[in-house]
Order: sequence, then structure tokens, then C-alpha cells
Amino acid sequence: MRIGSLLVDGVRRYGLVDGDRIDLLAESDDVFEVLATADPGRASGARRLPWNETGSVAVPFPVASIRDFITFEQHTAGSLRAVTGTGEVPDAWYEAPAFYFTNPHAAIGSGTPVPVPPGCEVLDFELEVAVVIGRAGFNLSVDEAFDHVAGFTILNDWSARDLQSREMRVGLGPAKGKDTATTLGPVLVTPDALVDYERDGRYDLAMEVFVNDTRIGGDTLANMAWTFAELIAYASRGTWVQPGDVLGSGTCGGGCLAELWGWRGQLQPPPLRLGDTVTMTVEGIGTIHNTVVAGPPAHPIPPAVRRPISGPG
Repeated sequence: MRIGSLLVDGVRRYGLVDGDRIDLLAESDDVFEVLATADPGRASGARRLPWNETGSVAVPFPVASIRDFITFEQHTAGSLRAVTGTGEVPDAWYEAPAFYFTNPHAAIGSGTPVPVPPGCEVLDFELEVAVVIGRAGFNLSVDEAFDHVAGFTILNDWSARDLQSREMRVGLGPAKGKDTATTLGPVLVTPDALVDYERDGRYDLAMEVFVNDTRIGGDTLANMAWTFAELIAYASRGTWVQPGDVLGSGTCGGGCLAELWGWRGQLQPPPLRLGDTVTMTVEGIGTIHNTVVAGPPAHPIPPAVRRPISGPG
């Protein structure tokens, strides 16, 4: 099944996408319950509307949380070169799949304009695929984890590289550098629709990203260092994953500007500018696109009040 979403009379409605139409579910229907029953008949006799993923569509499911991993070795090496000057991947990267939490309230659909984050002058994108949890689970094993999957969607992790670089020097993960927008869509695709692409737990899906119709890069999703089941098992270690939790694959090789800057030693292609349109396509899922627009001003925040440091009393 393919789940999509539209704003209908100002209300977000979910439905089953079939070609160029969407059959709306009842407003009271829970998307994840529909997927759990695997009953496309839930939308039979429902209101049918035209569907066009090249237009503006809403996020195709309710978002509860977003964890974003980093699982492509090439991207990791290139991005480290951009920051540290060396592409040597640390041993800790191989020991466990690293991730950070980002803002679920900033999730947007394909076609929605993306404002430049306040104070940002080096805006970037990140081409990813996300797995979405459909059933709650606690401390799942790798063998148990995939039974909790609702489906897959494309994820664009919009990144203010200059803000991110400054704030991560404190020793924590990214904050305002990743806080303005995360695109999800255009649909949520259930695993059965991608079975022909599955290879030993990975998915051989071609991924490409374009800026203003110029191809920037791409990869196959099969190059993930961990499977999605392994990511879910790690995310749920000692805690819960819940319906609507999003787990990003991390940026694929060649899937962002920062990685290319690391390999090339210069800001080429240049950071995104006002009016640039970023388009991402993933085989078997679809295409998302967003255009960069002017954002709000950066209201000043004073520096910290410095206090004498005397050690423990």
C-alpha cells in the first residue's frame, strides 16, 4: 500500500494512493491501525480525489519523533573531511549506529517552501530514506524489529552548516543547525511494495538529488552499513519506539553538498540560494521537492554570563 495525505478544507486527511487518485480514509481512522490490518478496503466507498505528487502534498502520516542516523560510510568520510580535514572514520562509528533527535514539529511535506534558518548563510540538504514505526515495541531484538515497521518514505534533512559547525563545538549534537525543516514524503510505502528490491535486509533502491534540475549526486540504499531492523533494535534498546517514530537512514553517498565540499576542498557546488529547488527521487517510493525562500530574522541572544570557575567546593 501507499499512504498519502492532502489538506482538504484546511484539514489534513490521509488516504490510499493508487496511481493518480487518493481514496480518503475516514477522519477517525488511525493510519497505523489501517496499515496493521493491511485492509485496503477501509477506504472503499470513500471520497476520491486527484493525486499528483509533483504538486504540494502533506506529510503522509502523523509524526511522533524523528531519529536521524548516519549509516553511509562514504558520506561519513566526506563530511569529516569537510570539518576536520581528514576522511578517517573513527572506530566508534563502526561499533554502533549513531543518531540524533531532531524536531518532529518541523516536519513538512513535498512542495512546501523551506525558509532559510535565521542567521544561516550555508544551507544544505541531505538525501535519505526513513523507516516509520507502525507498532509500539520495547527493547526489540533485530529479529523482532522489522515486525514493527509501517513503511518507508523519503527524508530531506535540511541543514544549516554554519550554525551546525559552531554549535557542535560545544560537544553536543546539532541543534538549530537542523531545526527548521525536515521533508517527509511524498508517500508512505509499505514493505510488501518493496519486496522486489530487498537484498538480505537491505533495499537496492536508486537515490538521486537535483538542484534546479542539475544532478548533484546519488547512491543506492543498499550501501547502508546497518539494516533498518538493526537501526530499530538499537533505537529501542532499553526504551520504547512508538507509531509515528521516524528513523532516518542518514545521508547516502553523494547525497549532500557538505560531503562534496569535503572531497573537493571547496564550496562547489555552492550552498543553496533563495529560489533554489531541491528535488529528490528514490526508486519505488517517489519524488519530493521544495524551494528555498527567505526566512525570519535572527533575533539577538546575549552571550553567557561568565562565572568564576573554582572547582567543587
